[in-house]
Amino acid sequence: MPKMKLYDLPGDVLDSQLSILELVSSMFSLPGELDTPTETAEFLQRISTWDRSSEVPPFTIPENLSLSVNLAIEIESSERSVQLMISAPLKSTEPNASEPDPLHYSIRQPAWMSKAEVGWLSSSMPEDDIFAAFEYIREEAPKCVKPAQDKESNSSVKNDPIIRVWFYFPSLSTREKRDDLVNHAPGYELTGFVLAGKPGVLCLEGTSAHVDAYMKFIKTHSWGDIPSYQKKVSEKYREEDEGLQRVFSNMQEITDSLGERRGERANRGDMKALEAWLMEKGLQGAFEKVIM
Repeated sequence: MPKMKLYDLPGDVLDSQLSILELVSSMFSLPGELDTPTETAEFLQRISTWDRSSEVPPFTIPENLSLSVNLAIEIESSERSVQLMISAPLKSTEPNASEPDPLHYSIRQPAWMSKAEVGWLSSSMPEDDIFAAFEYIREEAPKCVKPAQDKESNSSVKNDPIIRVWFYFPSLSTREKRDDLVNHAPGYELTGFVLAGKPGVLCLEGTSAHVDAYMKFIKTHSWGDIPSYQKKVSEKYREEDEGLQRVFSNMQEITDSLGERRGERANRGDMKALEAWLMEKGLQGAFEKVIM
């Protein structure tokens, strides 16, 4: 799919976006609280000398600016921090945009948190409000250092019943997004498979809470740079039978190992091969509900 054309933000709209970064920088001015990449610092220096009598800046405006904040977490008898990675879009898909796109931000996994804990923390983090996100992390992150039995009560209980959920994509192709679907699943104790192409299929096995938290994390963070109208995925079937057992031992992508691919770009999978593969695993009924 061709990349959408991006336009520079109008001067006043650009200023409003930069003012948010300036406010964040002023809030975290102590040593070690703010990490500003060289590219961001250099651009901010250049734009501060821009003579606004010229509507067109004498330098290239980047697609976004990035920085990260190290949030101190107050926990009795221990010192912890959580790093929030922030990206501020400086361009828009609309010419003469009246307002900037919201900041993108995500939690970088600290050494003292598991992937599942980061996923749980991220799944309910406020969207489109960086300052609310700061407060949320300060309030909720301490729960991740409680004893294991307490942490489970805050996220999902490992003894919850296993379910199997099937998702359908009209198209799933981007390698990075496919890798995220596989790589983040173990952190949520999920097993299953990903099949890319037209159509694409995602199968997840795990607790209901883990499945829901994982999908929210994927949509919010892995797919955070994808326009909402392109995030086309639908839950087609949720198996919740009592005593349901896992069929898959891990999370894997089966795209290149399942039959011959067809189409102009070899992006159309062999649904007969998928049907036969699922039949071998006793999942024929699911194929009929998801694909047929």
